Amino acid sequence: MKITVINGEMSQQEIKEYLYQLHKKHPDRIIKEIAFTVSGNYVDIRYIYDTVRFERIRRITGYLVGNLDRFNDAKRTEESERIKHEI
Repeated sequence: MKITVINGEMSQQEIKEYLYQLHKKHPDRIIKEIAFTVSGNYVDIRYIYDTVRFERIRRITGYLVGNLDRFNDAKRTEESERIKHEI
């Protein structure tokens, strides 16, 4: 994670507390970059979350699946014979 402090200084404990609060607010997200801009007693925080890996999930023959690895031959044939509609 890239941490930047602009226009001042912040203690490691203060940075840790801000990171803790962000993690508490969005526990499933990972911060990629964070910038603290110090202005007197105020701190402006700008952060960018890391991208989340997306796995395609499809509804095939009544099942929600990401891929066809666990399908038997009959289900694979059924999937291959489906009419696929374009968007």
